[in-house]
Amino acid sequence: MKLSYCVVNTNGREDLLTCLKAIARTHPGAVEAEVLVLDNGSDDGSAEAARRWAEDAGELGAATRVLAREQRRGKSENDSLLLAEARGELCLLANEDTELQPGATAALIEALEHAPGAAAAGAQLLDPEGRPLPCAWRLPGIGASLASALFLHRLLVTESGGNETREVGWVQSAAMLVRRESVAKAGYLDPAFFVYSDETDLCKRLRDGGWSILYVPEAKAIHREQLATDRAAEARRIVEFHRGRDLYMRKHHGARAAAVARVLNALPYLPRALAALVLPGHDPRRYLMHARAALSGGRGEGLREAAAARNRELAAVSASSERP
Repeated sequence: MKLSYCVVNTNGREDLLTCLKAIARTHPGAVEAEVLVLDNGSDDGSAEAARRWAEDAGELGAATRVLAREQRRGKSENDSLLLAEARGELCLLANEDTELQPGATAALIEALEHAPGAAAAGAQLLDPEGRPLPCAWRLPGIGASLASALFLHRLLVTESGGNETREVGWVQSAAMLVRRESVAKAGYLDPAFFVYSDETDLCKRLRDGGWSILYVPEAKAIHREQLATDRAAEARRIVEFHRGRDLYMRKHHGARAAAVARVLNALPYLPRALAALVLPGHDPRRYLMHARAALSGGRGEGLREAAAARNRELAAVSASSERP
């Protein structure tokens, strides 16, 4: 089989259905494909909705498998499970809040076919209004952290933009096509990264293995960033974001470099917090939360802890219901 669409969903039923409909609508008809959906312990009926969609989705629906987990796990672990289950030579990783645009899948496939030394290709992500989002960057390091601290990140760190397919450091996995065999040889995604920086780590390891990573601006996908707009989980999300960044630095650059990066990563949030005091629509507390989490390396209650607490509650309810 040529292609496997791999979609992870956590309590995003409506976004998931939009994602699946976009896959069916934009799929290159001549490409043999399957759709794999992993429902990550949702309690909003997402798995059932995906199965109903598959019944009505024609050829792609017939090639759809829905894997439903009761226990909630991290995205890296879920993506790895889908990659191990997939039969496609190529796998298109997508979030439930990703909506592929016409021609996106074909452009990503073409990019990898024309670059046999590339293991991954990322699409240009768009916000719901169609504006380009940053989605490809230099790999993290002291230099990248220093550039961000000096507010030079758009010039020296961000690598998306423009109209030409090109090699970059890493791409966001909201719409990323990978060679399944290459990712398997690299050891899939590291489950130590619960959500953030998992694809950064994967791209780093692929590059260390001699592969290149491509940014493909012709391929476009709307990314609604469900996780980023979940205000109730904002503090946990910020902790998890900086935890992933710190883990990446410690894993690939060592403890000393990670300590320096923590300071550099915290610095740019402080002037932003001051500016937010007078700028409408900006919350200084949010920037201060980022600064604290960056400086501590993501210590505290993050998304991983929230998932673990939910899993314990679910296990307790299940155990109590089984008692005579």
